[in-house]
Parts: sequence; structure tokens; C-alpha cells
Amino acid sequence: MDLEASMRKSVESTQRTFNTIRTGRANASLLDKIQVEYYGADTPLKSLATISTPDSTTIQLQPFDMGSLALIEKAISMSDLGLTCNNDGKAIRINIPPLTEDRRKELCKLAAKYAEEGKVALRNIRRDAIDKVKKQEKDGEFSEDQSRDEQDKVQKLTDKFIAEIEKLLAEKEADILKV
Repeated sequence: MDLEASMRKSVESTQRTFNTIRTGRANASLLDKIQVEYYGADTPLKSLATISTPDSTTIQLQPFDMGSLALIEKAISMSDLGLTCNNDGKAIRINIPPLTEDRRKELCKLAAKYAEEGKVALRNIRRDAIDKVKKQEKDGEFSEDQSRDEQDKVQKLTDKFIAEIEKLLAEKEADILKV
């Protein structure tokens, strides 16, 4: 697989993970990680219900099967999001309360942790690519200078994508801390 494509996927994965972190307003992607035990199998929440945000402080879920309403409510309550559901028998509404200062700091730490995981993934891709270049040099496919040039290219690409993750982290932290 292409090195740049692998690194791009890693950055995109980090971005998706950032989207699951709560900010002060309602966002349907908050519920992306939630799995509901539905007929004995863990099923993604978005496969069981239509998720919408009627306003900036409410997420509404309309289940496809009314029998799954209680299961969805339980899964959301058991998640680490700290959200409470209002079930009216037809739909579930989740009010997104404003974040406290302490909770904002916790979420910033969580975002930093996710960013670090993304950077570790990039470094692992870099290590594998450099190992491959060194093997090619050892096998005589590359001269020492060519090997060094290829390793520099890999490092520059890694630096570029790490900077991209840093930028995404800064944007997410600004979004979390925005009151």
C-alpha cells in the first residue's frame, strides 16, 4: 500500500475519533461509537435509528424498530458520554447540557490522548517504511545515498502528517473550550 495513503487513513481515523468527543453543542457523531445489543449481536446505533439534531442542544433518535427503544436507551445510558435520555415511547431525545470547566479540561485531555494515538500510528507506519528501505539497501536495490534520501522522504511525510494531527487537535481543543 502507498505510504502517503496509509498515513492519510491514520489522520482520517484520528479525525473520526475526535468527532466522537463532545463539545458544547449537539452533534450526531457523538453517538458513532455506541453499540447496542440487538438480538444478541452488538449493532452500531446508526443502524438501528435515524439520528438528527433538531436544535443545538438536542439529539433525537427515531428507532426503525420500536422494540429496540429500551435497548438503545440503555446503551446510551451505559456509555461514557454522561448523557441522559428522555424516552416518550416513540423517540428518544437527548439534551446536551452545557459543559462545566472541569469537563472541558477532561475532554481536552481525551483529545490529546487520541491525537497521541494517531501520532503513534504514524510513527509505526514510518518505522515499517524505513525498515523496508533498509532491507532494499541491504539487498542491493538501493545505494547508501538513495536509501538515505528515501528515509528522509519518509521522515518528511511523517512530519507533515503529524503537523496535520496537531492542527486537528488545536481545532478540537478550541471547539471544546469555546463557551
